[in-house]
Amino acid sequence: MTEFGYFLSSEEHTPNELVEQARMAEQAGFTSLWISDHYHPWNGNQGQSPFVWSVIGALSQAVSLPVETAVTCPVVRIHPAVVAQAAATSAVQLDGRFRLGIGTGEALNEHILGDAWPEAPVRLEMLEEAVQVMRRLFTGDQISHRGKYYTVENARLFTVPDEPVPIDVSAFGPQAAELAGRIGDGLITMAPDAAAIERFRRSGGGTKPVAAGLKVCWDTDSAAAVRTAHRLWANAHLPGELAQILPTPRHFEQASELVTPDRVEANLTCGDDVDAHVAAVKEYVDAGFDSIYINQIGKNQQGFFDFYRTKVLPQLGI
Repeated sequence: MTEFGYFLSSEEHTPNELVEQARMAEQAGFTSLWISDHYHPWNGNQGQSPFVWSVIGALSQAVSLPVETAVTCPVVRIHPAVVAQAAATSAVQLDGRFRLGIGTGEALNEHILGDAWPEAPVRLEMLEEAVQVMRRLFTGDQISHRGKYYTVENARLFTVPDEPVPIDVSAFGPQAAELAGRIGDGLITMAPDAAAIERFRRSGGGTKPVAAGLKVCWDTDSAAAVRTAHRLWANAHLPGELAQILPTPRHFEQASELVTPDRVEANLTCGDDVDAHVAAVKEYVDAGFDSIYINQIGKNQQGFFDFYRTKVLPQLGI
């Protein structure tokens, strides 16, 4: 049976707001949490980007829900040995209710130290080696590693959960889906893509869990919802690899000038039509996802949670 979680947007909200949204999500009947991991927001209108590991520590004390990063990049900006320590500590704080969602990242967040931004096939190689390093560290054994991209010397995690942290891999293309099937404990994506699930399962994913994220903008005024979604998340409708290669929020603002409100309205559920919200979620259910994480765009969080608690989630079997 499909489970429904809430997707916390670090790009839009302060740390305390994220914690309060997690409380509201649990009260509304959502069963788990995703949280984005960014150094920058996508644009200045979003306006936030707290350090995700601090927020996860707060979430561990505020709610009883499982938490997953969606997603962390252990490739350039942060060494995988450091990500492993952060993930292991989070899993201990959450009594094992933590999954590490990882991906190859975006220049927006990862180039800030002046490192070169590798092309996508190289980042996939780096991600695979990073997973090898993190899995070895999750054992609690002392390890050394001298690979093509990473060096670890005499490293040991002393604070580790009883079971290794599950690692889910984000995929937005065929090669990434195959890599997720080969090295991941699950698949993460943002589209109702049954073909990606099939490729993941054929590549070694088998019956491992597949999860997706879905953005909506609830408002009693649908036109206002479209304006909000366009102002805050026009970047989500940019084509191709722009999301991976543009380096600053200002560049995303410039590119997003090409995205019209009509395009946002055509590709995103906006307003308070119950049937439209249910249909948007069911598209992911029908594609075969085990878990779907829904994110409300904008500040009207309480209205969204009331709407989903009373009108949407009951139609989805909750």
